[in-house]
Amino acid sequence: MDKQAQAVDAEERPVTITRGPSWAVIGIFLLLLVAGLAYARAFMMPVVLAVLLTLVFGPVRRRMGRLGIAPGIAAFLIVGTLLGGGAVGVGSLAVPAADWIERAPTIGWEFRRKLYELRGATEGVRKAAEQLDKLTSGGDTGTEETGVQRVRVEQDSNAFSLAMSVPGILAQVVFTLVLLFFLLASGDMFYEKIVHVLPTFKNKRLAVRIAHDIERKLSRYLLTISTINAGLGIAVGLSMWWFEMPNPAIFGILAFLLNFVPYVGALFGVGLSFVVGIVSLDSLGEAIVPAIAYFALTSCEGQFITPYFVGRSLQLNTVVVFLCVTFFAWLWSVVGMLVATPLLVAVRTFCEHIPALEGLGHFLSARGNEAQDPADNGT
Repeated sequence: MDKQAQAVDAEERPVTITRGPSWAVIGIFLLLLVAGLAYARAFMMPVVLAVLLTLVFGPVRRRMGRLGIAPGIAAFLIVGTLLGGGAVGVGSLAVPAADWIERAPTIGWEFRRKLYELRGATEGVRKAAEQLDKLTSGGDTGTEETGVQRVRVEQDSNAFSLAMSVPGILAQVVFTLVLLFFLLASGDMFYEKIVHVLPTFKNKRLAVRIAHDIERKLSRYLLTISTINAGLGIAVGLSMWWFEMPNPAIFGILAFLLNFVPYVGALFGVGLSFVVGIVSLDSLGEAIVPAIAYFALTSCEGQFITPYFVGRSLQLNTVVVFLCVTFFAWLWSVVGMLVATPLLVAVRTFCEHIPALEGLGHFLSARGNEAQDPADNGT
């Protein structure tokens, strides 16, 4: 009878089937996540940037704490240094950038004229000159006034749009710096809270090890890349001075800043040097040489210098880096391009400590890193 009762109970007991999330649910979640990040970009961009900067400067703040400097004072010094460096960079670029923006219509016309000359389209140059003469002379008064009024309205509207976007950009910069100050001034408070919340000692130790490893690798990455970019900027500035390009120091500063964006920044620098060379120099040969020099310097940096000094533990899959940079550029514009690579470094470091994500970590790493020992993360 007992066996029959047990059989009846087994038949009446509900069967619980546990199923993991389906691919459809995961796909919907990812789409909603991307849509949410795009919708909340004005809030998420400074938050993500402040968190990454906190991880980067966390070891610096901790080292200053060993010297007896309070977290609040250390945070003030770090944020003040960043603010001063940013002000110097903006001040160095403000006057040449304003001059280039003011001369943009003339530069565009001159660039098109020289391209027509290079193509041998003398008829196109003649027509362009006639149209320019009509706009600047006393020809058809009604047409001239209409054309000049149209150009003036377009320039004023562009300047007005740029002026209206400045307060929003400044607000995001201030929000980022204030949040960075509070995060640095809080010390290790968030790490202590994570340790307090996690249930087991093993999980607590793993969480602290992951956080410190991400801090160490991001700090090392930023310091190494900044040093390499500074050398690249000096080399680009000297080469532009050698080829008699206008404002060679500005090219050096732009090369330093643009090289924080992998691949896309170098391409933009090459294109900019070619356009300025076409406008400023006399012949096509003279205009191409600065662009070739810029491309050669960035190629040497990307193929030999950066892989040697960055180290294997920070090398990433080039295809994934390019896709990530372009994706975040579409999602968050310039800020997205800047945070894309540090985010990949943080994600890969996180994957190295989680066995379930080990495959994703190998996928994000560069070729030849698959056989690297996970315990050897500092090499």
